[in-house]
Amino acid sequence: MARNREAYHEYFVEEEMEAGIELMGTEVKSIREGRVNIADSFARVEKGQLFLYGCDVQPWETAGKWFQHEAKRPRRLLMHKREILKLEIQQAQKGFALPLLRLYWKNGKVKAELGIG
Repeated sequence: MARNREAYHEYFVEEEMEAGIELMGTEVKSIREGRVNIADSFARVEKGQLFLYGCDVQPWETAGKWFQHEAKRPRRLLMHKREILKLEIQQAQKGFALPLLRLYWKNGKVKAELGIG
């Protein structure tokens, strides 16, 4: 669906990990149409949870403002606790970042591929 080619140029990606994303219904519809930009997206571990920042999912045009989502809101990424702890340790090291490499469909669900670089 979406690929961040710049991340491979800006970071030396040592490892890639898969995570699920907690999304609203209108976000899934917009992503299915390809109305997503992940150029400046990155993940950060906060209080034992993993969040995605900078992912721009455009609003769904036919939804009313009650059901609409914010375009650049932080989204929670879903991983096992031991994987999040591993990322937190690596993120604490100086110079490491967690860029979003791509979004894709797997078994009808949106998945995110993070790089450790």
